Amino acid sequence: MTEENEMAAKSAAESNPTHSGFVALIGPTNAGKSTLVNRFVGAKVSIVSHKVQTTRAIVRGIAIHNNAQIVFMDTPGIFKPRRRLDRAMVTSAWGGAKDADLIMLLIDSERGLRGDAEAILEGLKDVPQKKILVLNKIDRVNRELLLAIAATANQKVDFDQTFMISAENGSGCDDVMDYLAKTLPEGPWYYPEDQISDLPMRQLAAEITREKLFLRLHQELPYSSHVETEKWEERKDGSVRIEQVIYVERDSQKKIALGKGGETIKAISSASRRELSEILEQPVHLFLFVKVRENWGDDPERFREMGLEFPH
Repeated sequence: MTEENEMAAKSAAESNPTHSGFVALIGPTNAGKSTLVNRFVGAKVSIVSHKVQTTRAIVRGIAIHNNAQIVFMDTPGIFKPRRRLDRAMVTSAWGGAKDADLIMLLIDSERGLRGDAEAILEGLKDVPQKKILVLNKIDRVNRELLLAIAATANQKVDFDQTFMISAENGSGCDDVMDYLAKTLPEGPWYYPEDQISDLPMRQLAAEITREKLFLRLHQELPYSSHVETEKWEERKDGSVRIEQVIYVERDSQKKIALGKGGETIKAISSASRRELSEILEQPVHLFLFVKVRENWGDDPERFREMGLEFPH
């Protein structure tokens, strides 16, 4: 490269410096956080289901927009905790918010500011970071109501900006990304350009199977089930053999997960295997086992496995 070219490249870099930073996405359960992170990243990094509190630990999804690398921290939904696992998840969510460069509060416009949303606004008042408000599902609510929700939230918390979006169809999402790319601090990128998540593959595989389990057994299976990837073997033919265990708390739950003649577990395995093959871009041999582990929700080892602190 000639000296002239070097100077031109240096000047271009100075006039268009890179930005990077962490954005904590917080909000009540089922506000659409995981759907939004997956949309921003352009790939599936966070599991989505109708069941509340599906996200249990912080999942980081990495997006590139213009000259910025934006690391989204998809936190568990914040709600009034009843059990030990609930307490660990809520602590994890607030911890994620305190570690971020910017906090994005996502509100489900249909539900408005009732219940948990009000408590979160109260908790945000004393958090020093820059905060933005994002109203989701705007296609389901009339404009007057949206403006009223935005006005009330902004009276309670000093938000730098308010956005109105639909995580499902993408409406308004580019405006949020433009804002974040400009607002995050100048600096080098934290991750390689092609990396979309910091979740280890074994853990992501377990999360995908847990999603299929919830989607299939939304009504029947209680929230207290957990998936772990126990074996991961890369084979000579280019395929991968994965063994996972679904942990439930009672024999009756094991029967539900297996289904009549094993048909439920086969359907879950098949759906999970298909998605894993797409993500890994290689054939997957997936073997699922269901085991009863009573009161796994009181086992510190399980919490560590999920990336959560065990609350005493």
